[in-house]
Amino acid sequence: MPLLQKQAEVITSTDCNPIHHKDYAPKSAQQILAVWANQHTEQQQVDWLILHFNHWFSYHNVHLVRGDFEPEYFPATLTEPARIQFAHGFFNSALHEISHWSIAGAHRRTLPDLGYWYAPDGRSAEQQQLFEKVEIVPQAIEWMFATAFARKFRVSLDNLTGEAGQGESFKDNVFAQVEKYFSGQATLPRDAAKFIQLICLSTRQGKPLSACEFSREMLN
Repeated sequence: MPLLQKQAEVITSTDCNPIHHKDYAPKSAQQILAVWANQHTEQQQVDWLILHFNHWFSYHNVHLVRGDFEPEYFPATLTEPARIQFAHGFFNSALHEISHWSIAGAHRRTLPDLGYWYAPDGRSAEQQQLFEKVEIVPQAIEWMFATAFARKFRVSLDNLTGEAGQGESFKDNVFAQVEKYFSGQATLPRDAAKFIQLICLSTRQGKPLSACEFSREMLN
Protein backbone atom coordinates (compact mmCIF):
# COMPACT_ATOMS: atom_id res chain seq x y z
CA MET A 1 0.00 0.00 0.00
CA PRO A 2 1.44 3.43 -0.88
CA LEU A 3 2.08 5.84 1.92
CA LEU A 4 0.75 9.31 2.38
CA GLN A 5 2.50 11.85 0.24
CA LYS A 6 3.84 14.88 2.07
CA GLN A 7 2.04 18.11 1.30
CA ALA A 8 4.27 20.97 0.30
CA GLU A 9 3.92 23.65 2.92
CA VAL A 10 3.44 27.14 1.60
CA ILE A 11 5.70 29.40 3.64
CA THR A 12 3.94 32.64 2.99
CA SER A 13 2.44 32.73 7.54
CA THR A 14 6.02 34.28 23.59
CA ASP A 15 4.29 37.48 23.42
CA CYS A 16 0.68 38.49 22.94
CA ASN A 17 1.51 39.74 19.47
CA PRO A 18 -1.33 39.84 16.94
CA ILE A 19 -0.93 38.44 13.46
CA HIS A 20 0.09 41.24 11.13
CA HIS A 21 -0.97 40.86 7.52
CA LYS A 22 -1.92 42.83 4.47
CA ASP A 23 -5.25 44.63 4.36
CA TYR A 24 -7.84 42.22 3.01
CA ALA A 25 -10.82 44.24 4.25
CA PRO A 26 -13.97 44.25 2.10
CA LYS A 27 -14.23 47.32 -0.11
CA SER A 28 -17.67 48.09 1.24
CA ALA A 29 -19.90 47.12 4.13
CA GLN A 30 -22.22 45.40 1.66
CA GLN A 31 -19.61 42.69 1.16
CA ILE A 32 -20.39 41.40 4.65
CA LEU A 33 -23.53 39.63 3.52
CA ALA A 34 -25.12 38.61 6.82
CA VAL A 35 -24.56 39.32 10.49
CA TRP A 36 -22.69 36.50 12.19
CA ALA A 37 -24.19 37.28 15.60
CA ASN A 38 -27.64 36.44 14.22
CA GLN A 39 -26.61 32.90 13.26
CA HIS A 40 -27.42 30.74 16.28
CA THR A 41 -27.75 27.14 15.08
CA GLU A 42 -25.10 24.94 13.50
CA GLN A 43 -27.00 24.93 10.21
CA GLN A 44 -27.30 28.73 10.19
CA GLN A 45 -23.60 29.10 10.88
CA VAL A 46 -22.71 26.60 8.16
CA ASP A 47 -24.96 28.47 5.71
CA TRP A 48 -23.22 31.72 6.70
CA LEU A 49 -19.80 30.17 6.19
CA ILE A 50 -20.67 28.81 2.74
CA LEU A 51 -22.18 32.12 1.63
CA HIS A 52 -19.25 34.22 2.80
CA PHE A 53 -16.43 31.92 1.73
CA ASN A 54 -17.88 31.60 -1.76
CA HIS A 55 -18.25 35.38 -1.97
CA TRP A 56 -14.81 36.21 -0.60
CA PHE A 57 -12.95 33.70 -2.77
CA SER A 58 -15.07 33.80 -5.92
CA TYR A 59 -12.06 35.05 -7.92
CA HIS A 60 -10.41 31.66 -7.29
CA ASN A 61 -13.30 29.91 -9.09
CA VAL A 62 -13.97 27.70 -6.07
CA HIS A 63 -17.10 26.81 -4.10
CA LEU A 64 -17.41 25.47 -0.57
CA VAL A 65 -20.15 22.81 -0.53
CA ARG A 66 -21.77 20.43 1.93
CA GLY A 67 -21.07 16.75 1.41
CA ASP A 68 -23.20 13.83 2.52
CA PHE A 69 -20.19 11.59 3.07
CA GLU A 70 -16.43 12.08 3.40
CA PRO A 71 -14.67 15.32 2.51
CA GLU A 72 -13.13 15.66 -0.93
CA TYR A 73 -11.71 18.34 -3.21
CA PHE A 74 -12.74 18.46 -6.86
CA PRO A 75 -10.70 20.67 -9.21
CA ALA A 76 -12.39 23.07 -11.60
CA THR A 77 -13.49 21.87 -15.03
CA LEU A 78 -14.22 23.82 -18.18
CA THR A 79 -17.81 24.26 -17.03
CA GLU A 80 -17.75 23.98 -13.21
CA PRO A 81 -15.81 25.72 -10.43
CA ALA A 82 -13.59 23.76 -8.07
CA ARG A 83 -15.42 22.34 -5.06
CA ILE A 84 -14.22 22.05 -1.47
CA GLN A 85 -16.61 19.42 -0.16
CA PHE A 86 -16.74 19.05 3.62
CA ALA A 87 -18.17 16.16 5.60
CA HIS A 88 -21.79 15.79 6.68
CA GLY A 89 -22.48 19.52 6.91
CA PHE A 90 -20.18 19.95 9.94
CA PHE A 91 -18.83 23.46 10.49
CA ASN A 92 -15.46 22.30 11.81
CA SER A 93 -15.06 19.90 8.89
CA ALA A 94 -15.48 22.88 6.58
CA LEU A 95 -12.75 24.78 8.42
CA HIS A 96 -10.43 21.78 8.17
CA GLU A 97 -10.95 21.40 4.43
CA ILE A 98 -10.49 25.13 3.87
CA SER A 99 -7.20 24.95 5.77
CA HIS A 100 -5.93 22.25 3.40
CA TRP A 101 -7.03 24.28 0.38
CA SER A 102 -5.37 27.42 1.73
CA ILE A 103 -2.00 25.64 1.93
CA ALA A 104 -2.15 24.20 -1.58
CA GLY A 105 -0.46 26.10 -4.37
CA ALA A 106 -1.89 26.75 -7.81
CA HIS A 107 -0.77 23.40 -9.26
CA ARG A 108 -2.15 21.27 -6.45
CA ARG A 109 -5.49 23.04 -6.76
CA THR A 110 -5.79 21.49 -10.22
CA LEU A 111 -5.48 17.95 -8.77
CA PRO A 112 -8.19 15.73 -7.27
CA ASP A 113 -8.03 15.96 -3.48
CA LEU A 114 -5.25 18.54 -3.92
CA GLY A 115 -2.86 15.72 -4.89
CA TYR A 116 -3.11 14.35 -1.37
CA TRP A 117 -3.40 10.58 -1.13
CA TYR A 118 -5.34 9.76 2.00
CA ALA A 119 -4.94 6.47 3.87
CA PRO A 120 -8.24 5.67 5.63
CA ASP A 121 -8.81 4.83 9.28
CA GLY A 122 -6.79 1.75 10.21
CA ARG A 123 -3.37 3.13 9.25
CA SER A 124 -0.18 1.37 10.28
CA ALA A 125 2.23 3.03 12.70
CA GLU A 126 4.38 4.20 9.76
CA GLN A 127 1.41 5.62 7.89
CA GLN A 128 0.10 7.28 11.03
CA GLN A 129 3.45 8.95 11.68
CA LEU A 130 3.45 10.41 8.19
CA PHE A 131 -0.20 11.45 8.52
CA GLU A 132 0.58 13.39 11.68
CA LYS A 133 3.59 15.09 10.08
CA VAL A 134 1.47 16.25 7.14
CA GLU A 135 -1.41 17.41 9.37
CA ILE A 136 0.54 19.76 11.68
CA VAL A 137 0.25 22.85 9.46
CA PRO A 138 -3.39 22.47 8.33
CA GLN A 139 -4.55 21.73 11.88
CA ALA A 140 -2.64 24.72 13.24
CA ILE A 141 -4.35 26.92 10.66
CA GLU A 142 -7.71 25.27 11.36
CA TRP A 143 -7.23 26.13 15.05
CA MET A 144 -6.71 29.77 14.09
CA PHE A 145 -9.85 29.73 11.93
CA ALA A 146 -11.86 28.18 14.77
CA THR A 147 -10.56 30.69 17.30
CA ALA A 148 -11.55 33.60 15.05
CA PHE A 149 -15.07 32.12 15.11
CA ALA A 150 -14.87 31.56 18.91
CA ARG A 151 -15.40 27.84 18.34
CA LYS A 152 -13.77 24.93 20.14
CA PHE A 153 -10.95 23.22 18.29
CA ARG A 154 -9.79 19.64 18.82
CA VAL A 155 -6.82 18.02 17.13
CA SER A 156 -7.63 14.95 15.08
CA LEU A 157 -5.43 11.88 14.78
CA ASP A 158 -8.20 10.24 12.72
CA ASN A 159 -7.12 6.61 13.22
CA LEU A 160 -9.56 5.00 15.62
CA THR A 161 -9.03 1.43 14.40
CA GLY A 162 -5.30 1.63 13.67
CA GLU A 163 -2.13 2.59 15.52
CA ALA A 164 -2.85 5.27 18.11
CA GLY A 165 -0.05 7.61 17.11
CA GLN A 166 1.76 10.16 19.25
CA GLY A 167 -1.14 12.28 20.46
CA GLU A 168 0.73 14.47 22.95
CA SER A 169 3.63 15.03 20.59
CA PHE A 170 1.23 15.92 17.80
CA LYS A 171 -0.49 18.48 20.02
CA ASP A 172 2.91 19.94 20.93
CA ASN A 173 3.72 20.32 17.25
CA VAL A 174 0.39 21.93 16.36
CA PHE A 175 0.79 24.46 19.16
CA ALA A 176 4.42 25.13 18.16
CA GLN A 177 3.27 25.82 14.59
CA VAL A 178 0.76 28.39 15.79
CA GLU A 179 3.49 30.03 17.86
CA LYS A 180 5.65 30.25 14.73
CA TYR A 181 2.96 32.22 12.94
CA PHE A 182 2.74 34.75 15.76
CA SER A 183 6.51 35.02 16.24
CA GLY A 184 7.18 35.47 12.53
CA GLN A 185 9.19 32.25 12.18
CA ALA A 186 6.56 31.15 9.66
CA THR A 187 4.18 33.15 7.49
CA LEU A 188 0.57 32.21 6.91
CA PRO A 189 -0.38 31.29 3.34
CA ARG A 190 -1.99 34.30 1.68
CA ASP A 191 -5.50 32.81 1.47
CA ALA A 192 -5.39 31.63 5.09
CA ALA A 193 -4.36 35.11 6.23
CA LYS A 194 -7.12 36.69 4.15
CA PHE A 195 -9.73 34.27 5.51
CA ILE A 196 -8.70 34.95 9.12
CA GLN A 197 -8.87 38.70 8.67
CA LEU A 198 -12.29 38.56 7.02
CA ILE A 199 -13.61 36.28 9.78
CA CYS A 200 -12.30 38.72 12.38
CA LEU A 201 -13.97 41.64 10.58
CA SER A 202 -17.25 39.74 10.59
CA THR A 203 -17.21 38.19 14.07
CA ARG A 204 -15.03 40.36 16.35
CA GLN A 205 -15.15 43.92 15.01
CA GLY A 206 -11.87 43.43 13.20
CA LYS A 207 -9.83 42.58 16.30
CA PRO A 208 -6.91 40.45 15.06
CA LEU A 209 -6.02 37.12 16.56
CA SER A 210 -3.46 37.28 19.35
CA ALA A 211 -0.98 34.72 20.66
CA CYS A 212 -2.65 35.14 24.07
CA GLU A 213 -5.68 33.28 22.73
CA PHE A 214 -3.72 30.05 22.24
CA SER A 215 -2.14 27.75 24.79
CA ARG A 216 -0.93 24.16 24.78
CA GLU A 217 -3.37 23.30 27.57
CA MET A 218 -6.31 24.15 25.30
CA LEU A 219 -5.51 21.06 23.21
CA ASN A 220 -5.86 18.62 26.12
